[in-house]
Amino acid sequence: MLQPGLLSVSVFRRSYGRRYTDLPVDEVSPTELLIDCSNTYMQPAHYDLRAGDIVRWRSGERFIEAQIVSVTRDNTTLRAELAGAHPLPPDFFPY
Repeated sequence: MLQPGLLSVSVFRRSYGRRYTDLPVDEVSPTELLIDCSNTYMQPAHYDLRAGDIVRWRSGERFIEAQIVSVTRDNTTLRAELAGAHPLPPDFFPY
């Protein structure tokens, strides 16, 4: 049986550099990132995501980049509102 690919993002912080590489997420779109912690030992407070961080992920053959505008946490989920999503050049190399 063929397993679906892991959905992940990389997070960069200005004046810091790469914060996370291939961070597993449950959902990512041009407007939102979601991490569901309901069945894991990790909690939403354990993730260091902040407004201003840059998020990159693969969509098909291209990489998309957006900026985190706000982060909200509750008991089981972390949601980050994204803005300014745009595709990176076709020759972009992520590492």
